[in-house]
Amino acid sequence: MFKAVSSSYLVPFDGTFQVAGFPTAPPDSGPTGKAAKQALRRQIEELDDLQRMLAAQDRYSVLLVFQAMDAAGKDGTIRAVMRGINPAGVQVFSFKRPSALELDHDFLWRSAVRLPERGRIGIFNRSYYEEVLVVRVHPGILMGQRLPYPVDPESIWTERFESIRDHEKHLARNGTVILKFWLNVSRNEQKRRFLDRIDEPEKNWKFNAGDVDEREHWNSYMKAYEEALNATSRPWAPWYSIPADDKRFMRLSVSEIVCRTLSSLALAYPEVGEQTRRELLEARDRLITD
Repeated sequence: MFKAVSSSYLVPFDGTFQVAGFPTAPPDSGPTGKAAKQALRRQIEELDDLQRMLAAQDRYSVLLVFQAMDAAGKDGTIRAVMRGINPAGVQVFSFKRPSALELDHDFLWRSAVRLPERGRIGIFNRSYYEEVLVVRVHPGILMGQRLPYPVDPESIWTERFESIRDHEKHLARNGTVILKFWLNVSRNEQKRRFLDRIDEPEKNWKFNAGDVDEREHWNSYMKAYEEALNATSRPWAPWYSIPADDKRFMRLSVSEIVCRTLSSLALAYPEVGEQTRRELLEARDRLITD
């Protein structure tokens, strides 16, 4: 089973993660600006090669999960890291408010039916983790989920954490490499980005007044993230808390973790047997004499 690639941003597996202990800004020695952009370009070239081998080998699938507060940069990171990768090898799903059909299933169903098949990279922009994050901050949402039992506010989150761990371990056992990224943006940086969305006309479409309302629950969200990451960061499905105040450094950090992880799988193009090799040579001779 796949195990996590070490990183200074890896959320530990022993339940000791603290939001306050992980940075939102890049280290002083970290590449930013033009240097980070150039480094990302090199990483994308490497990722393109790795994705080709992933598809050819057809043994593993890859699931990238992105969670973050609003304006942390999920969309931009997905777009930047996957730029230049064969579109046929990547699938992206964004999870918003559940539909009536989705509410008629368990909370993992709507994401389970969108999991990547072997040889492909699947990306979840938000995910089943919303059920232990936004729903936990706004527990009234549970009333509309038509759960088949009375909700115990003391146990439901522990039960959902257990379901998520079991689900992810099952996926990992069956060849899905899971990487989960929490884009850790500071409250001040989020404020600055919200103001940009208001002040710059070309960004007005991004702004949602409800996002400002959610800022009032910042501390509750941080507590929910801390508990969720502690409960579900495991060697086969690790969380990474990525500093998100500098977008270029954030994107580079994500791409490096993805590349190092895929490299650890010893991906390779399949070797053909003797019979197939003879058939190839015969086909080559026929093409030459055609």
